[in-house]
Amino acid sequence: MQQELKLRIVSGLILAIIVLCATWYGGLAFSILSALIALLVYYEWSTITKLQSEHPVANTVGWIGQAAIAVAVVAGTSAYALVLLGLFLLIAIGLVVMQGASRWFPAGMFYAGLIGISLAAIRGADSMGLYAMLFVFAVVWATDILAYFVGRALGGPKLAPKISPGKTWSGAVGGAVSAIVIGSLVAYYFVPDSVFIAAPIAFILSVCSQTGDLFESFIKRRFGVKDSSRLIPGHGGVMDRVDGLIFACFAAFLLGGLFSLIKGGEITSLGSALFGV
Repeated sequence: MQQELKLRIVSGLILAIIVLCATWYGGLAFSILSALIALLVYYEWSTITKLQSEHPVANTVGWIGQAAIAVAVVAGTSAYALVLLGLFLLIAIGLVVMQGASRWFPAGMFYAGLIGISLAAIRGADSMGLYAMLFVFAVVWATDILAYFVGRALGGPKLAPKISPGKTWSGAVGGAVSAIVIGSLVAYYFVPDSVFIAAPIAFILSVCSQTGDLFESFIKRRFGVKDSSRLIPGHGGVMDRVDGLIFACFAAFLLGGLFSLIKGGEITSLGSALFGV
């Protein structure tokens, strides 16, 4: 086995153990993990899009905003974190309009800030939040793994050749089907009554996960980088590992919030709303 592959497997297992343990314990452990992921994503985004070198003032404002959002996430106040995200997005847009800051600046604020908020809100503080987070992980991981193997086995027309030449339509369909199957099984195991709503949600999250993967590929191709960073041995950067998870969490966060509003419930933990119970 090649040394690079060994390094990739070991670091991947360590990361999976850390993430799953934090997910299981929830509370402060998962909030810290969510905030850390958001901060690292912003670091990589600001590096890739050259905010650090070409727009230092905007980047400093961005770091202040991300730090404030991270504190709110760790404190368990997702509502305040959303308010802070909205406030700093307005400031970022103002800097673009008034001072000619990069348009990638507000995009990065939104992209990094919302992933921390979404993760923490989905996990919440109750058992349903745990089940919902495991469901999202299962859907994203099933999509990623099966899309790769089905695409390699069947080949066929390319999904987006100008953005990611290796991805095929057969892989995309295989990833979505596997996500529906695995997601439905996970949902049935934890919340049997949710199996019928889980299947369409799994499909939506799978599509969003694949879209997130393509989006990150577009960003890297746009700025001519191979990996988002070298923070993770054998894997590249954090964005390289969570690109699909980011968009899937955005979708789960929005769906959970929408279902909660429709039911007239108070938006505290989105787990129950996402499963429709």
